[in-house]
Amino acid sequence: MTARLPSLNGLRAFEAAARHLSFTLAAAELNVTQTAISHQIRRLEDELGIRLFIRQNRALALTPEARDYLPGVRAAFNDLRLATDRLLRKDDDKVLTVSTLASLAAKWLLPRLTDFQEQHPGIDVRITTSTSLVDFQRDNVDAAIRYGRGQWPGLRADWLMADELFPVCSPSLLRGDKALRRPEDLRNHPLLHTSNANSDDWRLWLTAAGLPADIARHPGITFDMIFMTIQAAIDGIGVAMGRTSYVQDDIAKGRLVVPFKIALPADAGFYLVAPEGRREAQKLTAFRQWMIAATQNKT
Repeated sequence: MTARLPSLNGLRAFEAAARHLSFTLAAAELNVTQTAISHQIRRLEDELGIRLFIRQNRALALTPEARDYLPGVRAAFNDLRLATDRLLRKDDDKVLTVSTLASLAAKWLLPRLTDFQEQHPGIDVRITTSTSLVDFQRDNVDAAIRYGRGQWPGLRADWLMADELFPVCSPSLLRGDKALRRPEDLRNHPLLHTSNANSDDWRLWLTAAGLPADIARHPGITFDMIFMTIQAAIDGIGVAMGRTSYVQDDIAKGRLVVPFKIALPADAGFYLVAPEGRREAQKLTAFRQWMIAATQNKT
């Protein structure tokens, strides 16, 4: 006799709560109340005759039985999502949606994307930019370019490139009475900063150069995106802390120069990431191969 399937709502509540180890976060994801999640879990436990969660004060943990049950439930929901995605997307096999940082898109990806289109004219590439991490189940994105150390659970991460940190400026700042000749000359020029993830770059570089880190706190200009910081440097407004991937093209074309020989290796790099455990579309395979070749200067 075939076993009766448990409630689908109960299984959805269980999978979400087990993933977050939180009824509150599961409720927010499924757009229901925390009480509803609690009731659905309780009904599922009654239906199965098995306890799934251990509730201790404010902590939530899975029972051994729940840990064994979870992979199968998660795989079933992933199969449902993929089947629904294939049903609804239809012609989207030729549409590749890639998420990345706006600055990386502007300064590195877009100038090279024509080459990919020439090699794969049948693939329609769509670039979306965001500073937040992609939710591949929710955001309808095929791949993302992320900066970090390559460790994201459930995702395949392919190494693309690393950055070095070093000051860059307009060639005009190497001339005149206040010309940049030594790192100490930075005191005579506005420092250009980028907020958020790159906010500590100047302090790290100044320390490595043997200069007081408080130089980074001198009056300057701060931008919220690095490509704006780099453009300000190109315009001769001040000196920016460059990262290889964002400035290499401007240096090659003479719009920027590197006034000093001191460079710092970054402690992370760029990766192309996509969900693992699913059959990969040819469009994504083609883009991954092209990205890896492009970052190794093979395209």
